[in-house]
Amino acid sequence: MTLPQSVPTERLTLDLFTTDEAALMLAGGRDPRWHPDYPRRDDRDAASMVKGDDSWGPRHITRTFDGLVFGSIGFFGPPTAAPDDVPEVEIGYGLVSDARGRGVATEAVRGLLAQADALGVRVRASVLPDNAASIRVLAKCGFTELRGANEDGELVMARPLRPSIGG
Repeated sequence: MTLPQSVPTERLTLDLFTTDEAALMLAGGRDPRWHPDYPRRDDRDAASMVKGDDSWGPRHITRTFDGLVFGSIGFFGPPTAAPDDVPEVEIGYGLVSDARGRGVATEAVRGLLAQADALGVRVRASVLPDNAASIRVLAKCGFTELRGANEDGELVMARPLRPSIGG
């Protein structure tokens, strides 16, 4: 099961981190396409998960109209079988502060959810209980199953698997 290198949405492009970009991020380097506040600490943490050509890894959130990278999104590795044998992945995302509140995170999450749905993969997310904005994003994207909290005190939410069209 692989995902495309690039996932376009209405206003965004979600491109996988290259190994060179991940190394640059981890070294504290800069790319002229990156917002001045990017990468954030969470983006660098995501860069540390880059493993060659894993299509389930972290991606840049890029505005299509000007090519500015201002956030990251991705899965924490390829799908694994959940206790009910359904393939499942965890998603994470984040934006620089001045990009928030414009529906960008919702659009980016929906873009990757469509890819996971096409492959029959269920998606979960972990979010701090006081992160109301992220909880709203997840609710808008159909994360309706609350699984309790993880060892870090984050709420674990899942999105029921969507049947593929014609399936």
